[in-house]
Amino acid sequence: MEWSNIISVIIAILVMIGLPLALRKRRKVGPQRKEELCQHLQKIGVRAYLAQIADNREKVGQRRSSGEKSMGIIELKDRNIDFINITGVASQYGTHYFINYLVRNPNMTEKRKLKKTRLVRRKSALLWGKVVGIEWKGDESLAKSLNFDYGLENKLLHSELKDPGEGIWIFPEPKHEYVRIRTAYSLPSPEAFETIGIIARYVKSW
Repeated sequence: MEWSNIISVIIAILVMIGLPLALRKRRKVGPQRKEELCQHLQKIGVRAYLAQIADNREKVGQRRSSGEKSMGIIELKDRNIDFINITGVASQYGTHYFINYLVRNPNMTEKRKLKKTRLVRRKSALLWGKVVGIEWKGDESLAKSLNFDYGLENKLLHSELKDPGEGIWIFPEPKHEYVRIRTAYSLPSPEAFETIGIIARYVKSW
């Protein structure tokens, strides 16, 4: 047998062994994310608890077409945020995880035509310029309120929430009477979590 054939056989064997292990590891990572985040929130002084029973809250904001799946619910006490739903979207490049901060809003009905809103970064003119400002775009009413809060703008400019990546999106979920604030998965600093709480205060009365 030629060396090229031997190498091909070895590679095929390694793939057969490695693929199931990789898939098994991916299945384990999802549930670990909620435990990791919950423990982190508790360490920074947030009253956070893992939900013991799966319920319909996991379905808020999920789109079947995207293949998004809930990794679990974290309940919060004494916060503008009611609960957190960690979700994962699988792709050929791996699984991308998101933190969905859910805020209950009884005014959120299907009759209201609300738009999703997102945080847009403004950068300096220099190549690879740093972020010099931010702006909310989307629903006119909500964006206007958020843009006029200069204290919030200052907090965002000094937090990791302004960094490149998924950014911050705000989605109305009228079917469930919730508003969903979504960020890419990362363990928030106390300042970043406080900032999300300020945004939640605005969407609570949206």
